[in-house]
Amino acid sequence: MSTIDEVSLLAGDGVRGYLDRLEELLRATVAWSDGPAAVAAQGTLAAGGKRLRPLLCYLSASDRDGDDLARAGAAVELVHSATLVHDDVLDQAPLRRGRPTIWATGGAELAVATGDYLFARAFALLAETGEPLAVGELADCTLGLAQGEALQMLQARDARTTPEQYLERCGLKTGMLFATACSLGGRLGGVPVSALPVLRRYGHDLGLAFQIADDVLDCAGSLESTGKPIGTDLLDGTATLPLLYAARVDETVAHAIGERPAPDQVLGLLARVAESGAITEARAVAHDYARRAEAALDELDEHLDTRPLRAVVRGVVDREA
Repeated sequence: MSTIDEVSLLAGDGVRGYLDRLEELLRATVAWSDGPAAVAAQGTLAAGGKRLRPLLCYLSASDRDGDDLARAGAAVELVHSATLVHDDVLDQAPLRRGRPTIWATGGAELAVATGDYLFARAFALLAETGEPLAVGELADCTLGLAQGEALQMLQARDARTTPEQYLERCGLKTGMLFATACSLGGRLGGVPVSALPVLRRYGHDLGLAFQIADDVLDCAGSLESTGKPIGTDLLDGTATLPLLYAARVDETVAHAIGERPAPDQVLGLLARVAESGAITEARAVAHDYARRAEAALDELDEHLDTRPLRAVVRGVVDREA
């Protein structure tokens, strides 16, 4: 059973209706203009995605009526999509979700403009809720995303990056957007303001579990399951947790992080990563953050039904894509 199916059983039929409304809003919001950036943005959204962050927005609310949750969820998804488009420029990535990236088909200038367009449309949509605190929260989040990207650039090809530095970067690049999705859902969905920091903590720790699991998949997944070639992080010199753990005990892996390996060397290097025990070690850290996320939910039971949010935790750490 997929995570969406399990969540639908726990949260009711409203989940499907919310996700349908979300897709309508996403299409309408990026179709605001007919320029090349808007057309490219429409293609990016048409490629699909898990829509996990908007789902968290919905599930973090106790009152799920009205369109504001869909506006907030769509705004979060647009910000997420913008970061992916910009990441593909920095990484010179040819594929995203099994399809050519905007950078690969239209060049860096179009990709940068498309990411900027998605950011702008996200804030325009969220402003329609009439909640300045929500807009400010998403603005703070985007600043954190930028800081996280800057850290990733500084840590690139540096096998001396510590696990703590990696987790700091992931907290900014991934944990903050998960936390903001949850907090926006609670804020716009009737959860007491006093409970919002706990929702943020849940989202942050869930985001870290998600990112570590994603980095493990880059070492141990497949093109069919992830939509992109495995070993991308190794080729890009991105210091991820499994690679860092392997580099501590294998100088060959450490050297490969620092010096871009040839593509035909990647599978052999990933085999060394697995043989070092780094995959198992990194998965254990992902499960630890998943447990922390579930522990935060224990403090929220009096405010909302946390069963669907617990199902999301299980789906994040057990996923294969």
